[in-house]
Amino acid sequence: MLYWMQAAQRAEWNPALTLAIALANERNLPLVVGFGLTPNYPEANLRHYAFMLEGLREVRKKLAERRILFVARAGNPPEIALELAQEAAAVVMDSGYLRHQRAWRAEVAQKAPCLVLEVESEIVVPVGLAYPKEAWSAQVLRRRISSLLERFLRPHLELESQKSSLGIDLPGLNLEDPAAVLRGLPLDCSIPPVELPSGTDAARARLLEFLERKLSRYPEERNNPGVDGTSGLSPYLHFGQISPVEVAWRVVQTGGPGAQEFLEELIVRRELAVNFVFYNPNYDRFEGLPAWAKETLRKHASDPRPARYTPEELEGARTDDPLWNAAQRELLRTGKIHGYMRMYWGKQFLQWTKYPEEAFRLALYLNNKYALDGRDPNSYAGVGWCFGLHDRPFTERPVFGKVRPMTGAGLRRKFSLEPYLARWGKETT
Repeated sequence: MLYWMQAAQRAEWNPALTLAIALANERNLPLVVGFGLTPNYPEANLRHYAFMLEGLREVRKKLAERRILFVARAGNPPEIALELAQEAAAVVMDSGYLRHQRAWRAEVAQKAPCLVLEVESEIVVPVGLAYPKEAWSAQVLRRRISSLLERFLRPHLELESQKSSLGIDLPGLNLEDPAAVLRGLPLDCSIPPVELPSGTDAARARLLEFLERKLSRYPEERNNPGVDGTSGLSPYLHFGQISPVEVAWRVVQTGGPGAQEFLEELIVRRELAVNFVFYNPNYDRFEGLPAWAKETLRKHASDPRPARYTPEELEGARTDDPLWNAAQRELLRTGKIHGYMRMYWGKQFLQWTKYPEEAFRLALYLNNKYALDGRDPNSYAGVGWCFGLHDRPFTERPVFGKVRPMTGAGLRRKFSLEPYLARWGKETT
């Protein structure tokens, strides 16, 4: 039996893995887990690969403890899956939502010499069941998801493999030496890794800290850039190192102040992003925005801009706005931006570039290049929101048109930003 692991990079709370174990046990077969490490993942670089490989090393170890062989090979993921499927009785695969991820799975389903089963693994409510078309707002999706949560938000039952596959001789990458694997890949090495522990154990430690210290204050502190009030789980969710169902279940069990607000972000807002990329073929293009947003931004494309910066100046955090520079430096150094600051960061591109299409392209490019959780449904929807996606028209004004504006003065009225500026406002050599 083969489980082709690609999105759900974890050995626990993984429904695709559990189904594969059940099928293997039913047929008295060993289970092999395969992973295709493409050196050409769209917009990924050394920062992303280093974080991912550390997590995969943990996956290999945890699966070995359960007597399951994990084989990672460099190459085109569907081709790797099809190679491993030649002697398999069936293939189980986890789900992907971006166009290339869906194309990979479609190729395996079409060409595999055996039964292929796809299992939803990276959201709580399956995307097709939650809503059958693109949802234009969180309110639309919230109503549908709320009625389905009881069905899907349950603790996960782990199964043990009855037949060991550790003795099967299948060549693969040596994940005990991630640095050597990285050296063998033709990667963009200009973006260095970040100092963030990777893997399921690290994700669970961060979740535990959040539940114990931050959840009760989440409604008051999550938007404050000067306070570390967020969960910090987005990189782990992006790489599938922790299950969103596990996170949601543990939040529900903890309960108390903040639980409902956090579940709104984790389930409704996150799955609204999945809905967007699943149903909108232009999710990574300006053309994918709502008609009213495109119309108003193009109408104001010729408005005078308060400043104009080159892509290089923006990438290097060399603007006259210290708040924006601080957000960009946080992204450069850590691979993330505080959630509220990322909204401000994304909206300022409209004021500093010639055309709204250019602003959208540049915001998405920098986000995907540096953010550990870039190249993700949340990234595409998050940048899109800065340009009117999943939002309503506001009072018309220069440059922004009817798109919701955000200003530095408004940020300063809401929050004390000195702690954030003290941390990220200065250049480092």
